[in-house]
Amino acid sequence: MTPTALIAEDEPLLAANLRAELAVTWPSLEIVAQAGGGIAAVELALQHRPRLCFLDIRMPGMTGLEAAQAITEDWPGDAGVLPLFIFVTAYDQYALQAFDAAAADYLLKPVTPERLAQCVQRLQARLAQPVAEDATLASLRRLLAQAATPVPRLRHLQATVGDAIELVAVEDIVYLEAADKYVRAVTAQRDYWVRAPLRELLPQLDGERFWQVHRSTVVQIDAVARAQRQENGTVVLALRQRPETLTVSRVHAHRFKAL
Repeated sequence: MTPTALIAEDEPLLAANLRAELAVTWPSLEIVAQAGGGIAAVELALQHRPRLCFLDIRMPGMTGLEAAQAITEDWPGDAGVLPLFIFVTAYDQYALQAFDAAAADYLLKPVTPERLAQCVQRLQARLAQPVAEDATLASLRRLLAQAATPVPRLRHLQATVGDAIELVAVEDIVYLEAADKYVRAVTAQRDYWVRAPLRELLPQLDGERFWQVHRSTVVQIDAVARAQRQENGTVVLALRQRPETLTVSRVHAHRFKAL
């Protein structure tokens, strides 16, 4: 049978990007529905009964985790096995938990072709295997309980300066740039090196103030003076207190859609 899927993503550009990448990586996959929020995702999943559900974790109205639980609880008895859930998130604070608990796989935004190819291989292998409904529902409930616990916000970063550790106030950071196992924390006056991957710092930052604008770059939006769209679809940011500019990738350019 032709495999079918639902995509639930509240950002149209990201949804279109995932759909296009799936068309290349998995041509036989049929996207039977696309939802812009969690509530619509549940309704469409119960209506179309897809074999796969790609669910953004953070959606208005109902999160992807809550949508997966609702789909599992309301899945008709005559609809066959549950769909496989693939959670998509910009922050991986839930990703490994989701993968270990209830998800067939997870994808971190922006989704790369290489990572999507790995995901497709895993899903194709799983399609022939039945889903244990009771175990899936119990895992989702545990995951939702964990997700309800707020992640503490960072107030300072510990930066290595010579033989000492210096505390850098998060509010002073203009932008963060990933560099292998380190992060370069840039303030108005100087740069600091923090021994931590960017993906671990992201969930602890205030998402309203710190925007991811590239796979390796997060900027404090209050430090941005101007955003200018380029002909190739990217956006270039001029900063208030730094001379350099930052490039926003096409995947994240939707955050500046007013341009």
